[in-house]
Amino acid sequence: MLREFKRPQKLMGNAFEITVVSDNEKAANQHIDDAIQEIRRIEKLLTTFNEESQTCLINRNAGIQPVKVDLEVFDLIDRSIRISSITDGYFDISYGGIDKSFWNFDREMKHLPDPALVKEHLKLVNYKNIFLDRENQTVFLKEKGMRIGFGGIGKGYAAEMAKRLLQEKGVSSGIVNASGDLTTWGNQANGKPWIIGIADPDNAKQPFSYMNITDMAVATSGNYEKFVIIDGKKYSHTINPKTGMPVSGIKSVTIFCPNAEIADAMATPVSIMGTDVALHLINQINHLECIIIDDQDNMYSSQNINLK
Repeated sequence: MLREFKRPQKLMGNAFEITVVSDNEKAANQHIDDAIQEIRRIEKLLTTFNEESQTCLINRNAGIQPVKVDLEVFDLIDRSIRISSITDGYFDISYGGIDKSFWNFDREMKHLPDPALVKEHLKLVNYKNIFLDRENQTVFLKEKGMRIGFGGIGKGYAAEMAKRLLQEKGVSSGIVNASGDLTTWGNQANGKPWIIGIADPDNAKQPFSYMNITDMAVATSGNYEKFVIIDGKKYSHTINPKTGMPVSGIKSVTIFCPNAEIADAMATPVSIMGTDVALHLINQINHLECIIIDDQDNMYSSQNINLK
């Protein structure tokens, strides 16, 4: 008899949960172990917290020399640059130059950073200064002090790769949930589609809507999980790479797409670029949908969304 086997696990600094549908508990647990190993492998490649990671090596050699990387890392950077181009730079993996130094979103933060300092660092944020050489499989950051980071795409990529591994091992249904960015395939043990709740930005534990999905990924970017309040104004942890300042005005964005990596990468730019521009962009891309909730609780959705 088919059952759902779930396991929560802290990975990549986030709460992951892996679900597989199986009629064999031992096999299911082995599959979950394999998926966790795969996510850990990816974390090692992408992390900026380990000086030995390929990401840190690229950053250390910014303005100095190109760095040879695994094809997997090279391709992920290549796809990231393409997403930057599609989103007019609102998604940019070179945001690392402004991220941690000014915004740490712990509750100690009492003041906005100095705009002049932020502006100075913004010069280092430009995806067009990431040079890829496919023949030699190298990555070069043109300016000294430039830094890349995969915070906007890494979880989705890891979820997608874990799903792919499980499918290759014959797991016909499951969910990889990377702290709210999740990817699904197949159906529940009872044969019905997976049901996901869309988080209510004012009450993250209480979904405002449910959707039936299968073979679909969902990613949410919201200001309700990490934020600071300075002088009575709420600042989200999402930084606009063009201004170096946090986003305000949008409470949450939920993206639907067959691929978790793309869903994860698109959630941030959609929350930054403004509702009209974002919907116009999403409506032009096949198999990509979104729901946006602004600070006034107005809800906007792309053309093909049907909420229950």
